[in-house]
Amino acid sequence: MHNIAKMITEQLRNPNELDISLRMEFGPFETIHKWKRMSECYEFVGARRSKHTAVAYKDAIYVFGGDNGKSMLNDLIRFDIREKSWTKTGCMGSPPAPRYHHSAVVHRSSMFVFGGYTGDILANSNLTNKNDLFEYKFPNAQWVQWKFTGQEPVPRSAHGAAVYDDKLWIFAGYDGNARLNDMWTCNLVGENHQWEKVEQKGECPPTCCNFPVAVARNKMFVFSGQSGAKITNALFQFDFETHTWSRVCTEHLLRSAGPAPARRYGHVMVHHARHLYVFGGAADSTLPSDLHCYDLDTQMWSVLQVATDSQVPSGRLFHAGAVVGDAMYVFGGTVDNNVRSGDLYRFQLSNYPRCTLHDDFGRILKSQQFCDVTLLVGAEETPVLAHQAMLAARSQYLRTKIKLYALIARESREELLRRIEAGEEEPTEFSYKSQPQLVVRLPEATPEAFRMILNYIYTDKIDPTEKDEDPASPATMLLVMEVLRLALRLKIPRLRGLCARYLRANLCYGNVLQALHAAHQANLSCIKEYCLRFVVKDYNFTPIVMSAEFEQMEQQLMVEVIRRRQQPPAKLPAAAQHDSEEEIIGTNLEQDMCVFVTSGGAELADVRLRVGFSLRPAHRSILAARAAYFEAMFRSFSPQDNIVNIQICDTIPSEEAFDSLLRYMYYGDTNMPTEDSLYLFQAPIYYGFTNNRLQVFCKHNLQSNVSPDNVVAILQAADRMRAADIKEYALKMIVHHFELVAHQDSIRTLAQPLLVDIICALAEEPRHDTPLPLHPRSLPSSSSGDTLADEDYIRYRTNRS
Repeated sequence: MHNIAKMITEQLRNPNELDISLRMEFGPFETIHKWKRMSECYEFVGARRSKHTAVAYKDAIYVFGGDNGKSMLNDLIRFDIREKSWTKTGCMGSPPAPRYHHSAVVHRSSMFVFGGYTGDILANSNLTNKNDLFEYKFPNAQWVQWKFTGQEPVPRSAHGAAVYDDKLWIFAGYDGNARLNDMWTCNLVGENHQWEKVEQKGECPPTCCNFPVAVARNKMFVFSGQSGAKITNALFQFDFETHTWSRVCTEHLLRSAGPAPARRYGHVMVHHARHLYVFGGAADSTLPSDLHCYDLDTQMWSVLQVATDSQVPSGRLFHAGAVVGDAMYVFGGTVDNNVRSGDLYRFQLSNYPRCTLHDDFGRILKSQQFCDVTLLVGAEETPVLAHQAMLAARSQYLRTKIKLYALIARESREELLRRIEAGEEEPTEFSYKSQPQLVVRLPEATPEAFRMILNYIYTDKIDPTEKDEDPASPATMLLVMEVLRLALRLKIPRLRGLCARYLRANLCYGNVLQALHAAHQANLSCIKEYCLRFVVKDYNFTPIVMSAEFEQMEQQLMVEVIRRRQQPPAKLPAAAQHDSEEEIIGTNLEQDMCVFVTSGGAELADVRLRVGFSLRPAHRSILAARAAYFEAMFRSFSPQDNIVNIQICDTIPSEEAFDSLLRYMYYGDTNMPTEDSLYLFQAPIYYGFTNNRLQVFCKHNLQSNVSPDNVVAILQAADRMRAADIKEYALKMIVHHFELVAHQDSIRTLAQPLLVDIICALAEEPRHDTPLPLHPRSLPSSSSGDTLADEDYIRYRTNRS
C-alpha cells in the first residue's frame, strides 16, 4: 500500500494545482449564491441615481456621477464593506464636471474617469460628450485632470473601459451622432501622456454603446449592448497582446449547455475567478432580474439558482457593479417607471474548482487504457475499443448487447480455463493494455459517427466541426444526421434532441436538399419535416427549386415538395411550436452515472472495494479515470481476487463516507453529511484526483456545520486521521465556546492527550469578543455550486512527514 502511495505522489496529474495550502477558516460565512440587501444610500449622503460608475478599491465601493432624474451628478460617495456604511468622500482639486454614461476604472491606487455626457438635463442646454480624463488618487483624495498632446479619441459616452498592462483601453460608445467601435489606449505610468489608436483585427463587435466590459485571462470581454438592428447576444473577446477580436462561438457543439442571456443593454458584467456574471439591463421590453454566469473553462452559460432566502434586487438598467473579495455589489440604476434607485445589493459569489468528471472520462477514452470491450463497427467491422461500464451506463441498447455478449464470453472463458487446467493451452499474462476479450458487433453503425457517439457517451459533448470548420457544410450536416440515426438506434434521447436542434439551426440553401434526401433515406421523419418546412417558405422556395440540385432530386421528393407548397400543413400554436423545437429531453452524463452506480452497475463490476467488513462493487475504468491512485494500481498489477482494501492516509473511512466518495467519483456528487467531509478531506491528495474540488466542498461543509454540539467528536476524529488543520480548527472552536463545551459529557471521556491539547489551546490563544457562529449553515448542492477557483489546498504530503 505504501508503494502505491509513493507512486501516486510521483505522478499526480496536476501537482501544481493540488499542492497548495487549504486552511480552515473562522466564520461567520455567507451562504453561497445569496442576494442580500445592504444599507441604502440616504439622500443626505448621495442621491439615488443611474448611469453612474462603481469601482472597488481595497475594502470599499466608490460611486461617481450619474443622474438623479433631474440633474447630473459629480459627487463621489463611498461604501465601507467592513462598516457597512455610506459616507461622502472629501477631495482636493477640481473634480470632473457633472456627467453620466462615463467610465471609471482602477489602476494601482488611483481611479480614472473618462468621457461621458455633461450639461443641464432640465434646461436641455450645454449637452455634450466629453473626452477628458481625470485621475482620483485614493491615498490623498485628490482629483487631477490629465493633459494630452497629439491625437485624441472623439468625445463619447456609454463606452467601455478597461485596464491592462498599465494602460487604459477605451472602446466604442456614442459620439452624439453615431455609435462607434474604435479603440484607443494610453499609458497610465510615466510622464508621456498620449493617446494611441489601436488597429483592431479579427471579428470586431458591431458599433455599440451601453455595454459592459470585463477583463479576464489577458482578454477583454464584451457582451451585447445597443447596436441598433445589429444588436445580438453574442460574447466577444479582445486579445490585448495581438489586438485581435473573436466571437466566442459554441453553437457548433452538441452538448447540454444553457442558452446565452437574451440580448440587452444597460447591464453589468463582472469577472470573478473563472466566471463572468451578467445582471440586469433592458432585454427588449423587459427588465430581467435573473443572474447569468459564463464559465470561461467550459464556455457554457447558465442561470444561477440563488439561495432560497435571497433578497433579490428588482430588474433594472444603467446600474453599476463591482467585486470586492468574493462578493459582487450592485448599486442604483433605473427601475420600473423610470425611478432611480439608491439600493445596494450584495451577491455571494462561489469559487468552487470546476467539475472534472467529463474531462477525466474523456482522458481515459483517449488513452484507451483498461478497455474491456471491442466494438466491431460497420460492414468492415472496424475495431473500436471502449469500456463496458461507460457504454452500459449511457445506452440501454448497448447494455443489453454487452450482457448478451458477456454471457457468451463467460462461457468461452470457462472453456479456456478448462483447457488450461487440462494442459491443452498456455495461460496468458494480464496487461492493462491487453486486447479485451469481449467483442460486440454493430454492423448498423459507421465508424466516424460511432466515434462521435463515444465522445458523447464519455464527455456529454460532440464537436461536429473537427474536420470541417463550417458547421453548415453538407458534409457536417450529413455526419450529424448519421449521429442522430445512431442515437435513435442506441436509445440516447438527449443526443437525439441535440442533433435535431443542431440540424434545424444550420439548415440553409446550400445544404437543405442534401439534408432532405438523407433524412428521407434514413427515415428520419422529424428532420425531413424541418427540411420541407424550410424549402416551402416564401423567401426560400423560388431560389431552391430553381437550383441545379433540385433538378437532380428524386421524383418522389419533388412531388412531396410541390404538394407541401400547394397544401401546407396547419400551423401549430406559437407556444407549442416553440416548445417542440427547443425542449431537449433525456438524461445527461451525471444522471446516467447516478442511476448506473445505484442500480444496475453491480452486475458489470470487475473489482470489489473492501471498506471495513463490507465489499462495494466497482469498475476499474471509472476508478482509474478519476484517481491516479487506482490508475497506477491497475497498471501495475491486478489485485488478488479483484479485491482492493480501502483507506485514506492511515485511516479506514466509514462505509457511509466511502459511499459519498464513490458518488463523487462516479458522477461528481458533493452532497454529504458533515462527518463524511471529515473523512474525505484528505482524499483528493491521497487518491490523486485531478483537482481539489472535493476538498473545497469538504472544507466549507466542515466550516459551516461544525458547532459546539459536535466539535468534540470532530476533534477526536481529526486526531485519529492526523488532520492537523481540522484539529486546529476544532481546538479554536472549543476555546471560543468553552463555557458550552466544558459541560458536555463527551469532553469528560476525552483521552488525556486531547485534554492536554485543549488546555494548551486555552493558554495560548487569546479570547475573542466575537464568538464563532453557533448555528450551522447549509452548503449548496453540487448543481448550484459548480461554479469556487482552485485555490487553497493543504500541503498534506509535506506536513505529514
